[in-house]
Amino acid sequence: MKKFLLLFLGVISMMFYTCTDLEEVLEDELSTEFSDDGVPDNSGETAGGVFPSGALAAAYGRLRNGSAGHGSYYSVQTVSSDEMAIGQKGGDWFDGGIWLDMHRHTVNSSNGPLNGTWVDAYGGIAETNLALESALSPGEAAQAKTIRAFFYWRLLDLYGRVKLITSSGSDAPQSERTAVFNFVEQELLDALGIPAVTGSMDLSGSDLGTGSEPYIVNQFAALGVLAKLYLNAEVYSGTPRWEEAMWAASYIIDNGPYQLCEDGCSVLNLAKRPNVASDPDQLSGYAAVFAPNNQFNPEMIWSIYYDESNAGGMNFSQMNLHYSSQQTFALDAQPWNGYQVLEEFYNSYDNGDLRKEANFLAGPQTDFDGADLLDYASDDPTIVVEYTPEISELEPNSVRQSGVRAKKFSFQLFGRPDMNNDYPIVRLGDVYLMRAEAMARNAGNWNMALGDVNTIRARAGLSPLASIDADGFFDERGKEMFQESSRRTDLIRFGKWGDSWWEKTNSDAFRTVMPIPQEQIEASGGTLTQNTGY
Repeated sequence: MKKFLLLFLGVISMMFYTCTDLEEVLEDELSTEFSDDGVPDNSGETAGGVFPSGALAAAYGRLRNGSAGHGSYYSVQTVSSDEMAIGQKGGDWFDGGIWLDMHRHTVNSSNGPLNGTWVDAYGGIAETNLALESALSPGEAAQAKTIRAFFYWRLLDLYGRVKLITSSGSDAPQSERTAVFNFVEQELLDALGIPAVTGSMDLSGSDLGTGSEPYIVNQFAALGVLAKLYLNAEVYSGTPRWEEAMWAASYIIDNGPYQLCEDGCSVLNLAKRPNVASDPDQLSGYAAVFAPNNQFNPEMIWSIYYDESNAGGMNFSQMNLHYSSQQTFALDAQPWNGYQVLEEFYNSYDNGDLRKEANFLAGPQTDFDGADLLDYASDDPTIVVEYTPEISELEPNSVRQSGVRAKKFSFQLFGRPDMNNDYPIVRLGDVYLMRAEAMARNAGNWNMALGDVNTIRARAGLSPLASIDADGFFDERGKEMFQESSRRTDLIRFGKWGDSWWEKTNSDAFRTVMPIPQEQIEASGGTLTQNTGY
């Protein structure tokens, strides 16, 4: 059961406790522990929930590997896109050039993160195969099939041609991308207990439940993965499936117990510094969806459980923040100063967009008491840390403080290297945008997307659009889905993957799939072959 160590933060917000000395605060800290068993709404804690257990616990646990940490799936999806880069900062972050190659689309089959992503996915598949070979109930078996399908969807999206291994200790021939697509689709349809997704489908016979437990696969989670699959079907199989994507997303919106986190949906700001009046007491709306206390947020359909003590793997505070930012949040360990948001992507947000404040740290930074944050080893004319939208260069001496930093999955005071924020696989905001895109593409009219797009814009504090085109929709989706590992896939679907952006020239068409890791080819005994072009 997840426990929340709020330290003295709740007491600060209720009793206006102040203290000018961090050591004194630490000496006098008041620790209050909350469990999942029924605590008040909007308090920063959780309401009760169900966690994976038994034979499925390991399969669910494998979702944490690489999904919100450095060096695997998240890094590959993000650094290869126009969202972020990892600049070489003198002797830091060169790492043999792997991140420079990832950003420039010049990766080869020896790239370590690509091998790590492959291994993580097949590790999850192995765990689900083991679970399916045990004594599972029909509902548990349907959950396991959905988890396995999700791992195969990642492999389908990244590498295309992979092995479909469905039993422990076995091997399989390499399948073509269309066959992998068909397998993923059928697994999800079987889990849902239907022959096809239609506008009038009846899920009453499904072995999956409908309860809103975000750590447990239900009907809406399986439909969400299907919607992702169908939205990209033309890329994967050559045949568009817009109508099925629209139906899957609409079913979730019309029948699910979920709601957008809007006005009145808030949590305590666990990064609220006692002496900094500008730090808000609460995080509301969009910002609350991704906070360290976002467990059981009403927008989450299927999320990955992370916990700093017993379910590690989310390291965004380490990955994104400047070394000196340890002093801002009194973090347990010094950050790594790696990931930098690209200037053009940051500037795509309007100043009035509430997501801009929620997603990014920009400008001069301050320490725990609100004084200037200093970097005495600065390679800039000033020692005050200021996150500038402009990144000085990608290599070899990217200025240490250059580049706005991602904070969508926001931080907390006294945070450990492993964070507490849960990470969405399927959430309602994404489902609205998937439906909007599928409707527009199916009708051949992008204005068909306006209803759902304007619903999302309203939550962001923006006025409604009167019209929209493909490029406009792509921008709207990017601003909502930042840091959720979807940008690479979206760039490919919208035909923009090969375009030029900062420090990256146009790339060859074959690079819409990544190379099969050379280490896996060598270990396969000739049963894996390389993707065309690599």
